Amino acid sequence: MVSSEAIRTAVGILGNAISLGLFLSPTPTFVRIWKKGSVEEFSPFPYLATLLNCMMWVVYGLPMVHPHSILVITINGSGVIIELSFVLLFLLYSQRKKRLMVLAMLLGEVAFVGVVALLALTLAHTHDRRSLIVGVICVFLCAMMYASPLSIMKMVIQTRSVEFMPLFLSLASFFNGTCWTAYALIRFDPYIIIPNALGVMFAVAQLILYAIYYKSTKEQMEAKKAAAEMGLAEVVVMKGDANKIGNTPNGCKSEIHEM
Repeated sequence: MVSSEAIRTAVGILGNAISLGLFLSPTPTFVRIWKKGSVEEFSPFPYLATLLNCMMWVVYGLPMVHPHSILVITINGSGVIIELSFVLLFLLYSQRKKRLMVLAMLLGEVAFVGVVALLALTLAHTHDRRSLIVGVICVFLCAMMYASPLSIMKMVIQTRSVEFMPLFLSLASFFNGTCWTAYALIRFDPYIIIPNALGVMFAVAQLILYAIYYKSTKEQMEAKKAAAEMGLAEVVVMKGDANKIGNTPNGCKSEIHEM
C-alpha cells in the first residue's frame, strides 16, 4: 500500500513542475528586452514581488524553521534564481533613474528577508513559533500575489472580453494551487493551504469568466478583424481614386485633341 508520505512527495513534485512553468512564463518578455537592449514600458514590480515571495518561502522551508519541507525549498529556490535573473536584466537595460529604484528595492527585499530570518531563528526557539512568524508573512505575500489578477477580472467583466486573460495562465494557476493545497492537506500545513486555496478560488473565478465571455470575445475579435479589413479596403479604394484624378488631365487633353 502506498504511504501518505509517498503521495505527498509525488504531489509536491508535480507542484514543483507546474510552479516552474509559471516562473518561466515571462521568458519571452525578457528575450525581447535582451534583443532590444531596453525594458521599454515593462514594469519590474511583478518580478520583484515574486522574488520577495520566493525568498520568504525558502526561509519557511529551512529545516530549522519548518522541517520536512524540502520540496518547498526546491521550487522556491528555483524561483529565486529565475526571478533574480529577470530583475538583473532590468538593472542592466533600464535607464539610470529606474535602475537605481530597482536596485534600492532589491537591496531592501534582501535586507527584509535577512532580518526576518535572523529574528525568527534567534527570538523563537521552537519550530512551531518560527513557522508561525515566517508563515504569517508568507501567507500575506502569497495571498497578495494570487489576488493580483483581480484588476484583470474587473476589466474582463467591463469589456466582456477575455482577450487579455490568457487561458493557459488561469489553468496553470488552478492546477498549481490545487497541487499545493493537496500537498499541505496530506500533512496539515495551514500556511501553505491558506494562500493556495485562495489561489484555487481566484483561478476558478477566472475560468468561469472565461466560459461566460469566450463567445462575446470571439465576436468582438471577428468584428475588429472585419473593421480592419474594411479600413484596408477603403485605403485601397482611396488610392485608386487618387490615381484616377491624377490621370484626368491627360484624359481631357486626349478628348480635346480628338475634337
